[in-house]
Amino acid sequence: MIVWKRHGLVFGAGTLCVLLNNGGVNRLWTLGVVLLAVGGAMRWSLTRRQRPRGERPPVALRVPVEGRWVALNGPATKVPSHTHSHAQTYAIDLKYAGDAPEPPPFRNLWPPGRRPERHPSFGRPVLAPADGVVVATASRMRDHLSRWSLPAFAFMYLEGFVRGLGWPCHVWGNYVLLDVGDGVVAGFAHLRRGSLRVAVGDRVRAGDHLADCGNSGNSSEPHLHFQLMDGPDPATARGIPFTWTYRHDDGTRHTGVPPDTTFFTAAPTPSEPAPR
Repeated sequence: MIVWKRHGLVFGAGTLCVLLNNGGVNRLWTLGVVLLAVGGAMRWSLTRRQRPRGERPPVALRVPVEGRWVALNGPATKVPSHTHSHAQTYAIDLKYAGDAPEPPPFRNLWPPGRRPERHPSFGRPVLAPADGVVVATASRMRDHLSRWSLPAFAFMYLEGFVRGLGWPCHVWGNYVLLDVGDGVVAGFAHLRRGSLRVAVGDRVRAGDHLADCGNSGNSSEPHLHFQLMDGPDPATARGIPFTWTYRHDDGTRHTGVPPDTTFFTAAPTPSEPAPR
């Protein structure tokens, strides 16, 4: 499994062989094509291994944010919600939808992007969904411009492919991994650089402030990417389903995962206080 995690290096070496070759079909070109095929097969095999095995009951957690948010790319609408790669089978994206105005969704040629501070999600607190122990963090990835124009949106797909060949931090940006017990690890991605309030080994309580929402890694605009997995290594773990207790805009209370484009706020369970 460790060897398979290096598929990006193999694929990258193959790409360099093909690009540096200037002599037509020769040994260097052939080596490049072989490395590309091997790297692609390694990536496919690793992703296939990350498919969940059997049905696992969802883990009940509190919502890891406060205020009014909108759910996107979640498992209530489709599974896998993202992809099986990086244990994202049941992942969900959350974008803040409070009173702050959202910039208009430009899909023209200019401006190519917007500063992350222009988006209301940027800097919002990310909270621990349960008691746990921090097992991994990354905090040095920059918060880049949002991919808010047609050229930038198209570039994001190429950028995402390249990021997928690297380490988890290249995809997730700044992140926190929290072991919540019973072999379950919660992942929080695209966090704001320099905002982490925890370090590896710290014990936290449900509702503690872990970091702030940012726009690092493979992100089109500031948002929180949240998921559960069965181990601390996103490159090899499998995704785990979860449930929240939340309220729709009409005030109705639900337990589960909000479907895509649902506006919701956290609702406390009978055994916990209201979100801070």
